[in-house]
Amino acid sequence: MPKMKTHRGAAKRFRITRTGKVLHRKATGNHMLTKKTGSRRRRVEGMAEVGAERRTIRRLLGA
Repeated sequence: MPKMKTHRGAAKRFRITRTGKVLHRKATGNHMLTKKTGSRRRRVEGMAEVGAERRTIRRLLGA
């Protein structure tokens, strides 16, 4: 049986921490930032934890 390949689309979008949490990048942080307030921009920067599809994403990433 050959090794499972990592799903490249999922690998670009998700990250697994050392404790096993699945993180994704928050939406709305890429464009049209001038009309957004500073507090709103700070809120969308960084990562957030994935809720529902955790098992599926871990399988796609081979973890």
